[in-house]
Amino acid sequence: MKTKNILSIGIIAMAGILVSCKKNYLDITPTDRVPDVAVLADSALFEDFVINRYMSVKLQDKEGEGTNPGFGRGFEYAMWSALTDESIYNNDDNTWLVQRGQLAPENTGIAGTIWGRSYRSIRECNYALNQIDSVAMSVSHRTQLRGELHFIRAFRYQDLIRNYGGVVLMGDKVYNLEDNLGDDALFTRATIKQSIDYAVSELDSAIAQLPLANDDSWQLGRATKGAALALKSRLLLYAASPLYNAGAWAAAAAAAKAVMDLGKYSLDASYSGLFLNANSNEIIFERQYAIGARHVCLEISNGPNGYNGWAGNTPLQNLVDAYQMSNGKDITDPTSGYNAQNPYVNRDARFYATILYNGATYRNSTVQIYTPGGKDSKDGPSNWNTTKTGYYLRKYMDDRNPIDNPWNVAGLQPWIYFRYAEILLNYAEAQNEAVGPDGTVYNAINLIRKRVNQPDLPAGLSQTQMRDAIRKERQVELAFEEHRFYDVRRWKIADVTENVPAYGVDVTTSGGSYVYTRKVALSGRAFAAKHYWLPIPRTEIQASNNRITQNTGY
Repeated sequence: MKTKNILSIGIIAMAGILVSCKKNYLDITPTDRVPDVAVLADSALFEDFVINRYMSVKLQDKEGEGTNPGFGRGFEYAMWSALTDESIYNNDDNTWLVQRGQLAPENTGIAGTIWGRSYRSIRECNYALNQIDSVAMSVSHRTQLRGELHFIRAFRYQDLIRNYGGVVLMGDKVYNLEDNLGDDALFTRATIKQSIDYAVSELDSAIAQLPLANDDSWQLGRATKGAALALKSRLLLYAASPLYNAGAWAAAAAAAKAVMDLGKYSLDASYSGLFLNANSNEIIFERQYAIGARHVCLEISNGPNGYNGWAGNTPLQNLVDAYQMSNGKDITDPTSGYNAQNPYVNRDARFYATILYNGATYRNSTVQIYTPGGKDSKDGPSNWNTTKTGYYLRKYMDDRNPIDNPWNVAGLQPWIYFRYAEILLNYAEAQNEAVGPDGTVYNAINLIRKRVNQPDLPAGLSQTQMRDAIRKERQVELAFEEHRFYDVRRWKIADVTENVPAYGVDVTTSGGSYVYTRKVALSGRAFAAKHYWLPIPRTEIQASNNRITQNTGY
């Protein structure tokens, strides 16, 4: 009997332990995240949540190096330029398939994460907008945070619209697992016009609520009224463009003029320097980095192999040929003074600020792309990192950073989302299309050209001639800033520009002189009509039970 009682007590005690253990294992507080209740109870935590919406989740390999991705692509090993006639990525990294026209819903290369990342961020913005009134804070600060969330949400929609066209508009609802996830609203794509109108209305809300300037309480890198106006300018420019055909050029011109009329921004005196200066007055909106929260170390990732660099985003001859001579004439003009066997003299100053070429001075040495024997050619060290195009990237490179072992000191350049030169170009393009090449169009373009000592555009240009001049100006002024991919598409000229071979140059020596020979740097470059838009990833179509309409041709 005594034994039986002891056994019974032991079983009861063990049962108590098991029940207690079961409860402890299932009822835990996560240590890798802040619970909702804490975020909503503390205005500082809630503001941190809002600020973190400028970034989003990493969804594939070779992105989010150092810190998670922001808007667009930004500084990554393979930049967005590697999908255009600006450059190729020397080591492929899923970029060549885009250049070769092999995009497919199940084979999207580096272009496959925009849909998922954008909608995740939109849901997070919706959550914050639904909860913001319950968080204790001043009315004025709540107003600013609400404006910030509308701006971020609009930026995510811009990323979707310019890549896919009309998109699914989520409104303010935060969908959860218990909701009706078969609702048609989750799968119905709006028209391009409806999508842009919605994003613009979001920006109008942001414009009304955001502060005019950054200060100690609203730090650099957070959206301002100018940032929202700049994004509106870009969206309305796209809307008026031939591919979209969903807006008016006059409205686009007015939107750009609204940024100009703020009187807050101006062109930096140094074209090359502004990309290293987070405090430049030309920058309207940027992403900033810090030690411990860096981006790709650009100098080693893109440097010449003779400097122990990895080549990375190597410029194409297609872009090199777009830079005028310093006398303002195209190199195709027989009176320009261009010499194909001495091709790098007397070129637009932006060429020297953007591209490293054979004979360029770099880091107290000279770039040697020639063969035989050039240190930055296939005859140099680490020749698997030799440029395939005959050029290396100069833009963004900070010579104060080491190339060797840069990991704890480099990767701090700001990524510029909007700068004043883009606004001037937006205005010039829209105003020219709306009314023709009036004096304000000339003033906007010539202001940009004067910065780099290029001659003014000749007087008396027709609307068509001015259109061509503006497009050329955008190509060289905004190179490697994620504009070219979208510009050639919205102008509906990508079927021409993106079907030109990806050209490079071979440099050899002969009798003490250099010989420059054009070559194809990447074979098979191709573009079809369907490529004006990206395919929605197959996984997203399947997750919708095939209810989301795929873009035509895929």
